Amino acid sequence: MPKNSHCPTPIRGSCSFWPKGRPYIDQMPVMHRTRIKICGLTSEDDAVAAAEAGADAIGLVFYRPSPRAVSLERALRIRRALPPFVATVALFVNADEVEVREVLDALRPSLLQFHGDETPEDCARYGHPFVRAARVRPGLDLVNFAARYRIAQAVLLDAYVEGFGGGGEVFDWSLIPRSANFPIVLSGGLRASNVAQAVLRVRPWAVDVSSGVERAKGVKDADAMRRFVDAVRAADAIPETLTQDCACTPPGGGAPEPIRFPDT
Repeated sequence: MPKNSHCPTPIRGSCSFWPKGRPYIDQMPVMHRTRIKICGLTSEDDAVAAAEAGADAIGLVFYRPSPRAVSLERALRIRRALPPFVATVALFVNADEVEVREVLDALRPSLLQFHGDETPEDCARYGHPFVRAARVRPGLDLVNFAARYRIAQAVLLDAYVEGFGGGGEVFDWSLIPRSANFPIVLSGGLRASNVAQAVLRVRPWAVDVSSGVERAKGVKDADAMRRFVDAVRAADAIPETLTQDCACTPPGGGAPEPIRFPDT
C-alpha cells in the first residue's frame, strides 16, 4: 500500500505567473483534490452523465444478487461509452477466480474492488491493483486491517450492515483512527447533503457514492451527481487548517455537528 496518509501532503509544482517562471516549491501549496467514484452504474447514459458531472471513476458491480449488477457484455458497452481519463473499477463479492479473470481479460479495469470475505492472498493472486473494502463497526481494528492488505491501493470504508454493501447507511466516522496512515476511500450513505462534511472531517483520498445519487436502485440521477461533485469541490476549497480540529464525529459518535462554511 502506498505510504501516504488518508490526507496526503499537498502537491507542489511550478507556475508560469511566478516571477520569471521560477518554481514555487514550498511556497504555495496546492489544495488536495478529493477523487470521486460513482458506483453501481448500469447504463451507458448514466456513465456518460457521471463523467460529465466530474467523476474520476465509475464502479461496475459483478455481484449477481445486487440490483446494480451488470453482465460483462453490458459492462463493456458502458466502458466504451466513457470519455478518456475516467477510470473503471470492477467490484466483486466472494467471486470465483474464473469470473474475476474473465472480467480482467475482457474489461481491463483500472482497479479491482473486493467487498466480501476475500483474504489478502485472494486479492493479490491476480497481480492487478485493487481496493479492499472494510465494513466498519466498533471493534474493527482498521490499522491492523490495512496492514493485512498492505499491497492494496487503498482501503474503502463502508458501513457494516447485514449482507454485503453499506446499504446506504452512514457509519460513525470517529471509528476512523487519527493514526491511520493509509489511503482511505470513504463510502457509506454519502450524498450531496453530507459529503462536504465528510470530506472536511475525514479528509479521505477519495469518496465513493452509489445510492446517494440515484432515482431508483441502479438508475442514477444526473442532477444528484452534479450536486454531489459540486459539494466535494466546495469542501476541497476550504484549507485543511480551518477544519483540522473537527476530523471526526463528536466523541461517542452520534450526529456530527454542522460545519460552518466561511462566507464567500
